[in-house]
Amino acid sequence: MLPLLCVAQTLHGQHLRVCPSCDYTSITTALDQAQPGDSLIIGPGTYKEGNIKITKPVALVGIDYPIIDAEQDNEAITVTSDSVYISGLQIQNVGTSYIEDRSAIRLIKSNYCRIENNKFFNTFFAIHYEHSSHGIVRNNYVKGNAVLEMSSGNAVHVWYCKHMLIEGNTLLGMRDGIYLEFVDSSRILNNHSEDNIRYGMHFMFSDDDYYSNNFFRSNGAGVAVMYSDRIAMADNIFEQNWGTAAYGLLLKEIHDSDIHNNIFRKNTTGVYGESANRINFFNNDFISNGWAMRIMGSCEDNVIERNNFLSNTFDITTSSSHNNNTYQGNYWSGYSGYDLDHDGFGDVPYRPVSLFSYVISRAPTSIVLLRSLFIEVLNFAEKVTPVITPESLSDDQPRMKKVTR
Repeated sequence: MLPLLCVAQTLHGQHLRVCPSCDYTSITTALDQAQPGDSLIIGPGTYKEGNIKITKPVALVGIDYPIIDAEQDNEAITVTSDSVYISGLQIQNVGTSYIEDRSAIRLIKSNYCRIENNKFFNTFFAIHYEHSSHGIVRNNYVKGNAVLEMSSGNAVHVWYCKHMLIEGNTLLGMRDGIYLEFVDSSRILNNHSEDNIRYGMHFMFSDDDYYSNNFFRSNGAGVAVMYSDRIAMADNIFEQNWGTAAYGLLLKEIHDSDIHNNIFRKNTTGVYGESANRINFFNNDFISNGWAMRIMGSCEDNVIERNNFLSNTFDITTSSSHNNNTYQGNYWSGYSGYDLDHDGFGDVPYRPVSLFSYVISRAPTSIVLLRSLFIEVLNFAEKVTPVITPESLSDDQPRMKKVTR
């Protein structure tokens, strides 16, 4: 009853019923007869109709997840109208193409459309928006079997759009869970993105967006934010993103953003930054990562404050002998200083860049020496009298207790 209630709230036309024993046995035939504002109520069954084209504001509502099967040949549904609502369908077997982005549902210049509570299996692209605004993609389940990037598509692909809401979706086994390019003023909330072969989520040339309470696990890399400005990232979990080039969060050419209240747990690298400037990192937890943060020399004017660095192999590494960022009031599990005045902050600064992490940034194969006694002695000597690592890269107020949110 919930899908029908949602339709009733937005569309007030006739209900056209589609099923093997109904007046309409074909979705396409029912669409031809539908008037703007009508609803197609699609009963259980399997519908093999080729590419279904929606050119008027209507609703497609499935009962017990009727199957639309594209038979590995073409797109399943193409929408070129505003105010379309699609819910309760199972769409499967969209054919792979190397020259076009075939999709289970493609929306072109379609504003105020809602794609909710659908299931997608074995689709090249699942939901593909382009040149649209004020769209909603909510509570969908996407399961792919991607093996190679070149022969797989994205679960939710959004291109040249504004004011989008992507919320509560489960996105598994695709190329990217969510891909956003030239997407502004949009929100990405409460999604679960796992086992995607490239990124759990991927931003390109997108500004003024907000993503929160998402879960990114076991992807090729968790999230990449590239060539974008003013992105707010809060209350997300990035974990188990392992591999030679895997990151919980990759930042490249990003500016004026906030990253707070996130958990980076058991990633090869928690955060990798390259030409990332004027970013505030605060109240994040970095737990059991290989590198908690790899901040390259091209990163400037960032503030890393009130974060917890817990049991990481390396807390901070950089490729520069100079530091142009601020580290202040963080908790470091590797800190062994003291607090004689009992103000909650260590009396001795903490230098989070070890000599060995600095060496590895230039000679990655030296990682084989990680646990050797010789390296421990070198690291200790460098902390006492910095010669190679950036002398100004230190936390002058290391916390004695973990930061609580």
